[in-house]
Amino acid sequence: MTTDELKADCYSAGERDWMLATQRWREQALAPLLRSLVRVQVTPNDLTLLSLLAGLAFCPLWLVSRPAAMVALLVHVLLDGLDGPLARFTNVASRRGSFTDSMADQIVVTGVTITLMATGVVGIVPGGAYVFLYTLVVAFAMIRNALAVPYSWLVRPRFIMYGWLLVETYAWPGSLEWLLWTFNVLLAWKVLTGFRKIRSKI
Repeated sequence: MTTDELKADCYSAGERDWMLATQRWREQALAPLLRSLVRVQVTPNDLTLLSLLAGLAFCPLWLVSRPAAMVALLVHVLLDGLDGPLARFTNVASRRGSFTDSMADQIVVTGVTITLMATGVVGIVPGGAYVFLYTLVVAFAMIRNALAVPYSWLVRPRFIMYGWLLVETYAWPGSLEWLLWTFNVLLAWKVLTGFRKIRSKI
């Protein structure tokens, strides 16, 4: 992964350090699967698109079968974790791919949250604030990376939110909204600190 590539993503310095430290291990662990994907001519862009479609499939499925919707979200997460390794494995990693992947993730975050608001699982205020703040944090992270002043740490709780749907559905109805409020406080803090840092650098 080149320096130019890193400037296109939305990772904090801490996340990147961890990713780089575990990159070789992850590529070795996934090597058999990655080789199989190359053999059948699956590209990183294909995986990004399939991940996006699986994530968006959550929206209509949630209306008819919540277990099926959660399976679609799981497929989204698994595919989302493969496009980057495949791009590096095939030496086609690029800023465009990183940007596309981040945008696909954000579309799914937005679609899932809107669906949960529309079906009354979470309220409009916490859900709307979550989408707004999450989007700003991702955008600010990209801008800060381009300015070479990355966040030291970030909270992007989409995986926690996705996993918590099991708790919300089968164990503790109403708890997801409280979780979103907690995330909103953390996201708002990162928006404020991100804005101040960006403003000081431009």
